[in-house]
Amino acid sequence: MLPPSKTPPSFELGYFNWHITDALPRDKTQSQRLHEPEFRLSTTDPMTGNDVEDATNHPHLMDGNLTVYFETEETRKAYQDMPINHPNEHLPFPASIDDDRGG
Repeated sequence: MLPPSKTPPSFELGYFNWHITDALPRDKTQSQRLHEPEFRLSTTDPMTGNDVEDATNHPHLMDGNLTVYFETEETRKAYQDMPINHPNEHLPFPASIDDDRGG
């Protein structure tokens, strides 16, 4: 007889009770909210690159589901006054919804 540490484990397939079940109704279709957070917070001032420690006492901007916090009112104003340089403004033809798709 083998010592207890050298005894091979007993393994029988009957111990497992696997049942195939249908997917729940919520799992039958792909989620439309996959990787889409309800809200996002940025506590890094985009103008200075510094972290805002106490976000409740600092100026902020809300853009859709994104809230951006700033160190000072001056950096918030500078951010708002910054011109947008979007590539669609420089296209030689009108942009379409499919332009961002990649391929």
